[in-house]
This record gives sequence, structure tokens and C-alpha cells, in this order.
Amino acid sequence: MGEEKQHLFDRPENVTRLIRGLYVACGLLLIAGLVVPAHGHFPWEHAPEFFAAYGLVSCIVLVLAAKHILRRIVRRDEHYYD
Repeated sequence: MGEEKQHLFDRPENVTRLIRGLYVACGLLLIAGLVVPAHGHFPWEHAPEFFAAYGLVSCIVLVLAAKHILRRIVRRDEHYYD
């Protein structure tokens, strides 16, 4: 048969460009978070980069909850599909 079609992210240099672009976007958002004033309702919401840290902690909590709690709920017996 013929060669397989190469997709966009099959080439390592495209993956490197994507990762660098994401780093640049994250850096720009962090800088914008320092420059643009936040309109929070509570005093701790005015801390620098509070929302970035809040998002990181929330993501970690969701992953750990899925790993430990949801696993017990949706787990099936070893021979469930036999």
C-alpha cells in the first residue's frame, strides 16, 4: 500500500511550536493578570495570581477525586463483561 498521510502533529517541530505557543500564551495571561485589576468580592481575591492558583488547585482536586472516589463508584468486577 501507499504511504500513510502525515497529520499536523506527526512532525516533532510542529509539536514543539505548539508547546512553545502555549507557554507564551500562559506567560502573557500571567502578565495580564498582574496588569488588569481583578474585581473580587472577597479580600483574598485581590491577591496577585489568585485565580491562576485557584484554578490549579481546583484541577488537582478534581483529578484526585476522580482517581480515588469515582473509581470506587464506576469500577466493575474483573469478570463483568465475560
